[in-house]
Amino acid sequence: MAALDKLITPIGHAKLQAELEQLWKVERPRVTDEVAAAAALGDRSENAEYQYGKRRLREIDRRVRWLNKRLGELKVVRTAPSDGRVHFGMWVTVEDEAGERKRWQLVGGDEFDVDAGKISVNSPIGKALLGKEVGDDVEIRRPRGDLELVIVAVEQPSYPEGEG
Repeated sequence: MAALDKLITPIGHAKLQAELEQLWKVERPRVTDEVAAAAALGDRSENAEYQYGKRRLREIDRRVRWLNKRLGELKVVRTAPSDGRVHFGMWVTVEDEAGERKRWQLVGGDEFDVDAGKISVNSPIGKALLGKEVGDDVEIRRPRGDLELVIVAVEQPSYPEGEG
């Protein structure tokens, strides 16, 4: 299996692909046109629109190169073993000492979004949950104090057809 930092869900892969398409087919041509129009105005050394546009093009090109490279390295994971244990991509419901429940999906570092309930498989919580099953106690060491959780549910993800 690929290293955990090279894994991504189909939805995460589709988002990175959409960002690449947006930058390459929409944003870059628009900025290129703006730079050409600003260059036509004359003195480029004092032309703020021209300077900003050139800088924005460099940023876009850098991001496009990174996305192309990264998308080539990633392994899309659609399903996980059905052995009752926590694996990459799965949804995990946990309960803390106060009885509060949280539901997280273990995702790759390129797609984590804590507000959306997606935590990195490489985070301390993600690492602690991997391989555990319903009923297991999980202790996470944090700078602000240890966190003790109990796994309440483990669910396979479901992805729409055609994602990733």
